[in-house]
Amino acid sequence: MNIIIALAVGFSSGALYALIGVGLTLMSVLTRVINFSLVAVGVFGAYLSIRTSPLIAGASLDVQTVITVVVAVLVAALISGILGWIEATWLSEATTTARSAVTVASLLMLISLSFILFGSQPQPLRPLLIGPAFLIGDVAVTKVGVAMLVAALVVGILTWIVVNRTPLGIRLRAVSDRQTAAELLGVNVKGLQVGVWMVVGGVMGLCASIIGNTAAADATSMITLVIPGTAAALVGAFKNIPLTIVGGLVVGALQGALTAFPSTTQLRDWIPILVIVLFLLWNQRKEVWDVAR
Repeated sequence: MNIIIALAVGFSSGALYALIGVGLTLMSVLTRVINFSLVAVGVFGAYLSIRTSPLIAGASLDVQTVITVVVAVLVAALISGILGWIEATWLSEATTTARSAVTVASLLMLISLSFILFGSQPQPLRPLLIGPAFLIGDVAVTKVGVAMLVAALVVGILTWIVVNRTPLGIRLRAVSDRQTAAELLGVNVKGLQVGVWMVVGGVMGLCASIIGNTAAADATSMITLVIPGTAAALVGAFKNIPLTIVGGLVVGALQGALTAFPSTTQLRDWIPILVIVLFLLWNQRKEVWDVAR
């Protein structure tokens, strides 16, 4: 039973990894950028929203919660939009590798700002959802885990509908596949790319607000969730959302399984890195095979 409980504990983390991986996959597919600063943007918005508490101290707890969440989403969307505008303005013709490398600089900048503004001490970022969603015998599945999984599924389904069934989706595919041709046809390439950055950034701000301090106590540590999120996205090759969701759940489950044994608990943080290394080696091996053929 211990291993089952450990897997259930890993489910919550895995669902969060899946949602982060979905966000990274959307950015890769629609904007040709692997946005390593995505989690940092959401976390920065969520933690900065705490600073509004003194301004709304007279309001009821529910009103305070709504205001802080709205602020988190708006701040994250704004920061992400600014980063997207920079990419679309000065790196529109750059390779995916170059565009993605710039987001590493953004990540480091946001980590530095988070450390300066929030320090390394725990911040009073309360999770929006507390407690178990339901029980299966002695195993409790948390509300946060269910919310993250549902959010990942909803984002994936909505993206598929928009991309494949709407005129907006046609423009988004055109921007992703043939940017120059889309510009010649009068498509607002920069506006669409910035819009994608803002929407995904806002989703990450909402995500950080929902989980609160359940994943990490301080902003800097919470930003490192981009590592298991990247591992999940790699399972789907930054293209396949269903596989990305499965990858996130598998990474979380493996981490949970290790916590069932005291001797292996310390190894749980190595699981995402191991997944990343294995998939990179597999992809490299596949390329070698293709060349040999």
